[in-house]
Amino acid sequence: MTCATASGKVASAAHDACPRTERLVRARAAFRTTPRGRTTALRAILGLLAVPSLILAGPCAWGQATDFDPFDTPSAAHVNEGQLHFLSELPNKPVHHHRNEIVITDASLDDGWVQLRQCHEHLDPVPNSQVVFNRDRTRDLRIEQAEGIGRAWIEGHTVQLRDTGHAARLCVTAASRALARLPDGAFNLRNGPFLRRFLDGYFPMRVSQIVRVETARLRFRDATPAPQAGFRVWRQGMDVHYEAQFEGRLITILRFGPAGD
Repeated sequence: MTCATASGKVASAAHDACPRTERLVRARAAFRTTPRGRTTALRAILGLLAVPSLILAGPCAWGQATDFDPFDTPSAAHVNEGQLHFLSELPNKPVHHHRNEIVITDASLDDGWVQLRQCHEHLDPVPNSQVVFNRDRTRDLRIEQAEGIGRAWIEGHTVQLRDTGHAARLCVTAASRALARLPDGAFNLRNGPFLRRFLDGYFPMRVSQIVRVETARLRFRDATPAPQAGFRVWRQGMDVHYEAQFEGRLITILRFGPAGD
């Protein structure tokens, strides 16, 4: 693995060539200089987390020598507490919009694998970025659509992006092991964390998700976090939808029980 240093050269991450402290110092310095410096710094450090993926642009990509592991999250309640603020209204300008469509089938109840279609709209216009999926919980990753992006390709468990424009859109498909059976026979569908982060702050983000339940063996029970202003959850037939608009770090859990309950 490699990490670009302040000089622009590529060094080994094993030697901690791009530690978090150095990145923050460089970003703060750029942020305080000029409007152009602020824009460059913002794009360099800003992270857009998806489920189960992440977009990072700039000096150090996630998964390298940093102390920030977006997938190391013990529980939704622990992560969301104190780091999540739902917004009744979004800013009067486009924000990153993350869309998920998940399909649960009879086979999903046996092995935990669901089908995922994921789209990103209003991506940050940067020269280089990547969408990183959880290596152990993702397979059959494919690019379905890439508009306003100079080049997009699959590399291992990542989608690499070059020359992302202002009106860019990216859609991918994959299988995701996101469904977990509980001891009482119920199931949890966990998604996240979702976030947009810069230095020690968070930026607004919108997440839309639909879960298509294509099995008669499940019924939706409830959701974490609880529905509230800025987080709407509803059923339409067998399908479950939610819309979230927020700043911070969001993990969602949808709980399903056996159809006979």
